[in-house]
Amino acid sequence: MPLENERIAYTRQWLEKVRKDLRSAELVLSALPPETEDALFHCQQAVEKALKAFLVWHDRPFRKVHNIGELGKQCVEIDPGLEPLLDRAASLTEYAWAFRYPGDRPEPDLDEAEQSLVLARELVKAILAGLPAEARL
Repeated sequence: MPLENERIAYTRQWLEKVRKDLRSAELVLSALPPETEDALFHCQQAVEKALKAFLVWHDRPFRKVHNIGELGKQCVEIDPGLEPLLDRAASLTEYAWAFRYPGDRPEPDLDEAEQSLVLARELVKAILAGLPAEARL
């Protein structure tokens, strides 16, 4: 039973990071003016960490990557029902780095950031539904 308790605790630690990233995305979008770049970064992070929490719960190792597509494939092996949502969420991967440094990409508009937050929340909800109650926050 101690290993089970450790797995629950570790899954919850990942989910706490997810909660903080979603909250950060919400907060920076409510700023005047909204910080769309930071919101998109936090949306990507929330999804990435939710997938990692799911993999932790299912005792599946994963590489230290920000690639939602790669992590998502591992999750679909466990729960094929996640595939349609993960196909949509894979586009969030680029937000892990796209706006971290000055470059060619224009600043995202508010609609892009808001839609990404909706998608991140939807995916997190689906991941939480696939976890037992004791592993959720």
